[in-house]
Amino acid sequence: MRKAFAIVGSAIFLVVAPGFVAGPVPWWISHWRVHTPFLGFAALRIAGVLLIAAGTLVVLDSFARFALQGFGTPAPILPPNRLVVTGFYRYVRNPMYVAVVAIVLGQALYFGNIRLLAYGLLAWLATHLFVLLYEEPTLHKSFAAEYEAYRAHVPRWIPRLTPWRGDQK
Repeated sequence: MRKAFAIVGSAIFLVVAPGFVAGPVPWWISHWRVHTPFLGFAALRIAGVLLIAAGTLVVLDSFARFALQGFGTPAPILPPNRLVVTGFYRYVRNPMYVAVVAIVLGQALYFGNIRLLAYGLLAWLATHLFVLLYEEPTLHKSFAAEYEAYRAHVPRWIPRLTPWRGDQK
């Protein structure tokens, strides 16, 4: 029952939070109109598509891990029972946030929209402050030594080149 509740809760939160940040808000800003590529480089559109695709994959994988391995959701009101340190979490502590910002920046590159680029940077700054002021202290309280070991080996924003193995494989 707990797993089913976690799956449903994660799916709802996926639509409500990252879905909103990477979907309707960029549309309101850009109406998804294609402009001249940044600096006239059409290859940036390809980079944008790759960022959108990779970001989407990472977000979906990360949400699934919260539900299936952490028995909770990414939502602060229904947190996981276990610290999730598998999959993309072995490379970077915040793959969901990195992925959502990558999706927004990918849209900025694809559409050639400077306002979306600015929004992506502001979204990252807001996320960074949330992580510093709420999420990391909460994880420390909830998972203590396990989180500290993870935090000592896995970077917050820039992924490691090799996966951290830690105590969990």
